[in-house]
Amino acid sequence: MIVYLIFVAGIAVMVYKSTTQKIDLVTTDYYAKELKYQDRIDAVKRTGALTSKVTYEVKDQTITLLLPAEFESKEASGTVMLYYPADNSKDVNKDFTTGNRSITIKIPATASGSYQLQLNWVADGHAYYFEENLFL
Repeated sequence: MIVYLIFVAGIAVMVYKSTTQKIDLVTTDYYAKELKYQDRIDAVKRTGALTSKVTYEVKDQTITLLLPAEFESKEASGTVMLYYPADNSKDVNKDFTTGNRSITIKIPATASGSYQLQLNWVADGHAYYFEENLFL
């Protein structure tokens, strides 16, 4: 009887812990994004064909991104996302428009850990995408 009660109590504790566990999806509209994934593949190929890469520098709670030289005098607009896989409340999103290749993002003081930098921009009607893992 004691073994049975310990077993039932153990199952009850596991059920309670599993129902209180926080589970974040990568995105809430993953199906719609999956249908447009070919656009992302094309944007990555277009970014890879540029003469230089996107560069970034992390300094004093800011990230400064520099687009490739092809965008020196072009208007570019898009979004920058610092994606934190473990907790979506730590994600940072920023829309931008630039004509000088430079993008600056403030990082919250609470941001620490492994992030994925996702840069998605459009210039001259063409989409580009850059992704890099970074540790803050």
